[in-house]
Amino acid sequence: MSKEEIFIGAIDQGTTSSRFIIYDQKARPIGSHQVEFTQFYPEAGWVEHDAVEILESVKVCMAKALDKATADGHNVDSGLKAIGLTNQRETTLIWSKSTGSPLYNAIVWMDARTSSVCRKLEKELSGGRTHFVETCGLPISTYFSAMKLIWLMENVDPVKQAIKSGDAMFGTMDTWLIWNLTGGVNGGLHVTDVSNASRTMLMNLKTLDWDRHTLETLGIPAEILPKIVSNSEVIGKIGKGWPITGIPISGCLGDQHAAMLGQACRKGEAKSTYGTGAFILLNTGEEIVQSKHGLLSTLAYKLGPEAPTNYALEGSIAIAGAAVQWLRDSLGIITTANDIEGLASQVDSTGGVYFVPAFNGLFAPWWRDDARGIVIGITRFTSKAHIARAVLESMCFQVNDVLDSMQKDAMEKGQKTHFVLRVDGGATVNNLLMQIQADLLGSPVVRPADIETTALGAAYAAGLAVGVWKEEEIFASGEKAKTSTRFKPALEEQLRKRKAESWCRAVERTFDLADLSL
Repeated sequence: MSKEEIFIGAIDQGTTSSRFIIYDQKARPIGSHQVEFTQFYPEAGWVEHDAVEILESVKVCMAKALDKATADGHNVDSGLKAIGLTNQRETTLIWSKSTGSPLYNAIVWMDARTSSVCRKLEKELSGGRTHFVETCGLPISTYFSAMKLIWLMENVDPVKQAIKSGDAMFGTMDTWLIWNLTGGVNGGLHVTDVSNASRTMLMNLKTLDWDRHTLETLGIPAEILPKIVSNSEVIGKIGKGWPITGIPISGCLGDQHAAMLGQACRKGEAKSTYGTGAFILLNTGEEIVQSKHGLLSTLAYKLGPEAPTNYALEGSIAIAGAAVQWLRDSLGIITTANDIEGLASQVDSTGGVYFVPAFNGLFAPWWRDDARGIVIGITRFTSKAHIARAVLESMCFQVNDVLDSMQKDAMEKGQKTHFVLRVDGGATVNNLLMQIQADLLGSPVVRPADIETTALGAAYAAGLAVGVWKEEEIFASGEKAKTSTRFKPALEEQLRKRKAESWCRAVERTFDLADLSL
């Protein structure tokens, strides 16, 4: 192998697993490893992670990926130029500055325990649920980090004490990882990036800094918050105790923003990532667009401290691939996640069954934390194959709901109303899922050759900051990758419309069911 080889590494810290991927100079993966970690459900609607277990999973992934790449003859030790990082967003942690230990488990983005906090604020603040939208682009919801932070401050004694003594540090998973990677208690850097900060409800979308008025309103002390940086700049170097040391961390984006970059989405272009949840983002360029149809205004990316800021409209879906895991782990209908394609293929329809996975409420465009999951339309004819197919359809219907809202917002802005749907994420290997998506959407779905565009986006941001790639190259390479596989709709239009109407009726039946789980 040539001594001139250049590599970029990417940490992809997701909701159910962590992975590390090493890319060569042509952005091709040459070594990777993935590790799942524990999901904790202490009460109905609660979801937690052990932040220390996540650290260990990242460390194992780095070591194993390096071993694999080296075994294949790549001189990664001398050729690795930088590391990018991407992560599950909104998941919230507070830890001790002096000991480095978490003061409570990480509260995961889909956790719904803060509904009472949300209701209280909606009643107290003018504008109710939309009080902070003008500033941060987000409604008051259990989804965002600020609500989880308030819950921790009100309910966890070690957190209260650490804040009082000045020993508390707040962060999302990017902040926790970077602090530990750069030294932890021995000088670790307390930073986050603009995309992750935009999901806390605490950052001003225009100034890209913590909003003082919001902090005062919510009673959150500014001193526990990290410094905000761009998505592509040298943040710091990896310290001792990691499989890689001395390498700069030069890229950081929340997972959906990284996928946008990995898909090379410019202004007017949209992508949908199918993972634990599903997330559809439309790049709106340098304009902050306030949705009138249940979407969020957020950051797309900012590729350097002096680079222009690209914004986005986003529709977030809490449960997509997580419903497949539920079939596997809770019901035992399938043995592995991949089994769902074969099972669902045994039937050519759901037999009139509709499944709405409102396990912890519904996000965009409904925003109903009182919703709970239902399966309806069951008859004696219904089999587990029909249920499996209904689960796949539920992902696609939810994506359609978001795209419909995007089209309405675009029409009102006088913009084009038809988006080619670019897809990525682990669930897109399921060809049946992609065909169902095209059928129910009524337009083509395009899957790139490399579906792990989240990690690729983190690598692009890191490589851009250290001069491995130029911005034009990143977007040019993305253009080539977009045309790999195209799924064309084959469902008759009238049937598609009838199914969409039945889906909406099913969704409405999930409302006001939260109390039934108590």
